[in-house]
Amino acid sequence: MRAAIVLPFYIVVALTIVTAGRIPSSHAAELRLARIFGDGMVLQRNKPVVVWGWATPRERVTVTFHGHSAAAVAAADGTWKASLPAERAGGPFELTVRAGDGQIELHDVLVGDVWVASGQSNMEFTLRQAMNAEREIANAHDSLIRQFKAPNSWADSPEDDLAGGSWAPADPQHAGEFSAVAYFFARDLRASERVPIGIVNTTWGGSNIETWISRAAQHLSDSAWSAMQRVEEAHMRAVRDSLRARIGGLPTQDAGMSNGRAAWADPMLDDRDWSDMRVPAYWEDQGYPSMDGIAWYRLAVDLDSTHVGDATLAMTAIDDDDITWVNGVEVGRTNGYNVRRLYRIPASALHRGRNVVAVRVSDGGGGGGINAPATLSFADGTSRSLAGTWKFKVGVVSFQPDGQRINKVPSVLYNKMLYPLLSLPIKGVIWYQGESNANNLEQAAAYRGQFRTLITSWRGTWDSARGAFPFLWVQLPNFGTPDSIPPLHAAWATQRESMEAALALPKTGRAITIDVGEADDIHPRNKEDVGARLALVARRVAYGEAVLASGPTYRSHVMRGDTAVVSFGSVGTGLMSGSGADRVAGFEVAGTDRRFVWADARIVGNRVKVWSDRVTRPVAVRYAWANNPGRAELYNKEKLPAVPFRTDRW
Repeated sequence: MRAAIVLPFYIVVALTIVTAGRIPSSHAAELRLARIFGDGMVLQRNKPVVVWGWATPRERVTVTFHGHSAAAVAAADGTWKASLPAERAGGPFELTVRAGDGQIELHDVLVGDVWVASGQSNMEFTLRQAMNAEREIANAHDSLIRQFKAPNSWADSPEDDLAGGSWAPADPQHAGEFSAVAYFFARDLRASERVPIGIVNTTWGGSNIETWISRAAQHLSDSAWSAMQRVEEAHMRAVRDSLRARIGGLPTQDAGMSNGRAAWADPMLDDRDWSDMRVPAYWEDQGYPSMDGIAWYRLAVDLDSTHVGDATLAMTAIDDDDITWVNGVEVGRTNGYNVRRLYRIPASALHRGRNVVAVRVSDGGGGGGINAPATLSFADGTSRSLAGTWKFKVGVVSFQPDGQRINKVPSVLYNKMLYPLLSLPIKGVIWYQGESNANNLEQAAAYRGQFRTLITSWRGTWDSARGAFPFLWVQLPNFGTPDSIPPLHAAWATQRESMEAALALPKTGRAITIDVGEADDIHPRNKEDVGARLALVARRVAYGEAVLASGPTYRSHVMRGDTAVVSFGSVGTGLMSGSGADRVAGFEVAGTDRRFVWADARIVGNRVKVWSDRVTRPVAVRYAWANNPGRAELYNKEKLPAVPFRTDRW
């Protein structure tokens, strides 16, 4: 799945469908609990234990937990809700629900702190995809960390229950599927707070912020909603017609794989009539818009005798899954987008002259294809890039008009992946989203108001937490090619500033990650530092600990001739550069002409002096103000990175 797709706000999809997993509560006749309740769950400590579900209308329901009982009567539509006294951290306990002849028993229930983890792909990004994944998964032996993953699902109006999901402990069998950021966050909190930590993972890669906010909070009228539906219906018809014209039909069976035989991986296959496809790139960007399904890639590589032997094929990322052959010999298969592939090619599979690499790619949504560099490496230490033009043919089109770009539609993920949780007592929220709202300056600037609306509306509608529960987020990391000259405008920098404005709200905080991104990968694999920094923020904002939770933060500046002197807060035990010298990169200055240039900068105590020989009288100073400020290296001595800032408002 691609994390950010350039789409105008008004493009949405038709929402006349009933989402998978929906069970209208008015039809519920048997006793059942909301899907968030299950064996191994974590309940929020120090708040009433709220339990809800469905039963036969007018039936009395009794809930028992840790020596306490509460009763409720099912309403005419079968819904019921019971509230028991608050509990201290502990467990495991049993929770029992009875109604008529029905009984439900939940086992291994813990009481601790429940954090909702939400956003797009960098929060959804699993531990098995992260840096040092094998080591971290093998060392995951804390069963007091639990995760519930809400399935990707949507609805055109608020629904009472999730589409599915279950609780799992952080052990080697399950930890790989945890949100990596949330896992490292919980792991650090366990060390400091020593209570069970439950993570409710409700994320969807590529989603924008609009889809996580209710229609009411966005003031979307029925007429506006209907108009958006009509626009998208017409758009989807056009896309389907375009694909049919290009492919010559929309195949539903993969002719390349017949009875388990990979016919299209055969090195002798004549592929001259196949289409050309640039690698690395998404196929959506090359004439196959909104296409999900299966497609085949083939590339002929000529080798001399020095390269015939053991070799390795490395592919940084494929969306979503692949099976790969070399000269008809399968060398590997991997499930999951943004997972790095490293396939060993046996010497027997290669020969002098023409060799054929074939890759069968399956994509279930968002961007599809070989979307990152591919390289052949040989035993003699040399390597060959496989970037360029490959042969390409579509095997299956699973294009569904109602499913495309659904995670860009206002409110629909809120309706199905958040609204059903609003009765659940929680400790707070961690949020990592924004890439899909930073495609241009207009989007990035609009995020300021949208983010504030999301936070305040969630706080206002969460039944058990009305008011200011802690809301913490990850500021977008560095991404893209570093600029050779300072940019006047940068969408990601503006989006970071829009998020920063939300600090004016109570009980908010952010983790700065301007130093852990990757220029060529929107999904940086270092999630440990992200989780650790979020945990520091939680310890300060949510738990009231006197810990340093931020890197140096701009406080003020003065202009003294040709030099800007910048003062910082959150300096801890002092400022430092990443290199350890008193000189520090990442700053820029501008005069009245508003042309920024890279500046020299020196740390002097808790201040930084900034100047440039090209600007005699500076009027503005910036730090790390770019999509990817590759030169940013200001930290405090606690090794937390400085917050990007600008003093101008140009």
